Amino acid sequence: MEVKVPDIGDFQDVPVIEVLVSAGDEVAEEDPLITLESDKATMEVPSPSAGKVTELKVSVGDRVSEGAVILLLDSVDGHKPSGGGGAEAPPKQEEPEAPAEPAEPAPHADVSVQVAVLGAGPGGYTAAFRAADLGLSVALIDRGEVLGGVCLNVGCIPSKALLHVARVLAEAEELEESGVSFGKPEVDIDKVRSWKESVVGKLTGGLESLAKQRKVQVVRGTGEFTSPNTIQVGDTVVGFEHCIIAAGSEAAMLPDLPDDERIMDSTDALEITDVPERLLVIGGGIIGLEMATVYDALGSKVTVVELLDQLIPGADKDLVRVLEKRIKARYEHIHLGTKVESVTASDDGITVKYGDGEETFDRVLVAVGRRPNGKAIGAGKAGVNVTDRGFIEVDEQMRTNVPHIYAIGDVAGEPMLAHKATHEGALAAEVINGENVSWDARSIPSVAYTDPEIAWTGLTETQAKEQGIEFEISTFPWAASGRALSMGRSEGMTKVIAEPETHRILGAGIVGINAGELIAEMVLAIEAGADAEDVSLTIHPHPTLSETVAFSAELANGTITDIMPKRARTK
Repeated sequence: MEVKVPDIGDFQDVPVIEVLVSAGDEVAEEDPLITLESDKATMEVPSPSAGKVTELKVSVGDRVSEGAVILLLDSVDGHKPSGGGGAEAPPKQEEPEAPAEPAEPAPHADVSVQVAVLGAGPGGYTAAFRAADLGLSVALIDRGEVLGGVCLNVGCIPSKALLHVARVLAEAEELEESGVSFGKPEVDIDKVRSWKESVVGKLTGGLESLAKQRKVQVVRGTGEFTSPNTIQVGDTVVGFEHCIIAAGSEAAMLPDLPDDERIMDSTDALEITDVPERLLVIGGGIIGLEMATVYDALGSKVTVVELLDQLIPGADKDLVRVLEKRIKARYEHIHLGTKVESVTASDDGITVKYGDGEETFDRVLVAVGRRPNGKAIGAGKAGVNVTDRGFIEVDEQMRTNVPHIYAIGDVAGEPMLAHKATHEGALAAEVINGENVSWDARSIPSVAYTDPEIAWTGLTETQAKEQGIEFEISTFPWAASGRALSMGRSEGMTKVIAEPETHRILGAGIVGINAGELIAEMVLAIEAGADAEDVSLTIHPHPTLSETVAFSAELANGTITDIMPKRARTK
């Protein structure tokens, strides 16, 4: 039989970067044969059947399109390729152990599927792709022109692209202390914005291709439930046996704000149409401070107003204190425990009254949090309960009060994090397929991509005190890290929260350059039930920032004691 390139979306003349088999090799069904690489993604072409490779028709460097012959296969089961000319194997259908209770789709539906996913953010597209990989028919419903939701289009990804620009600008400035000066940087805002959009485009374009490869039906438009088994999307009715709600959240705004383009939410701020001379950020949480980091680096004079008595309220104060010290030296003002009283617009700017003062700014960013979209999808018509705040309550298998309808991501509750949503999405798809799985995450990391970054996971010191849990704190200052000193950024620290008797790791926090990358080791330690000795006996490369994790664990374990004393708290 001729094995051909399957449907690979809209790509043509894709290069072969790896040939994984040779003539005479025995292959099993689904074994990878070759690897292709487009400008969007790398993909493997699987074998449609078990058999022996008799002749290769391509080699590394060749360019192929859909229908091109890859090799000849002596099939052991007589499988013949489908009339489409591709070698795409039919999806494997695993026999479910205890399938979720299905309900038949409405007979008048324009699109009828086993699984409808409402929302195409990280949780939604992960759920859709996982369900399709399990052999289920899937419709992915999204109101956006491209897949990816808030995170890929106007959230996580574009903000991190701009934060990378900000970090490079700050590093260039800091190098002057080392005797290297680049002069004043010239920033072309249009090019910065174009580059940011190109990053987003590569990722969203890749999702479109992945959806097409998996035969996921993408239905574009705003979706609302019309019954327990139908969703109306424009003029299209989608009928389903099971549904996964991944409707996400939207930026919350203050009441009574003027309708003025100079007052921005996070989506507007990411457009960076200009760099205001003076910028006010209302809200000292992660989103507000990340955007403040970008605009500060680009040249704005930044003021932050936060209602609570500390920045990034979810993080421990000792971690936030390091960030606060740095940005106080860079920003115009930081006002904590301060309420915004009024906002008015005029030709001279946006005048904001807060605390005892009143100031005028060129632009104002409102970053006071996000609210879930549970009330915006007609959930009541499906019988799904929605809380007053817009959340949809779920059990450990992501089920709502309606057994065949599931909810994941922001709409399913705190924390509102993309990486939490992706794991929930995959789990919901597996539950629908009849797999005996449930949510059992011991540690969900949080990261503020500010400068310096703040990352934490597991039990925080604040939570431990509130819950009356016995704990010990072991903190390693980056002033004692050779790598941090050589980078000119020794203000950071790494701390471990452990049980006093067993030294089992309960939580961890890191503030400093690349803290978001470093925290993953502690997430794994908590998931694995590791103690401080396990981490301290793990050999870390030297000199690196990752050593600070090992050193803080050594402090917790009592191996080293001459850096900083442990702090203890009992019930």
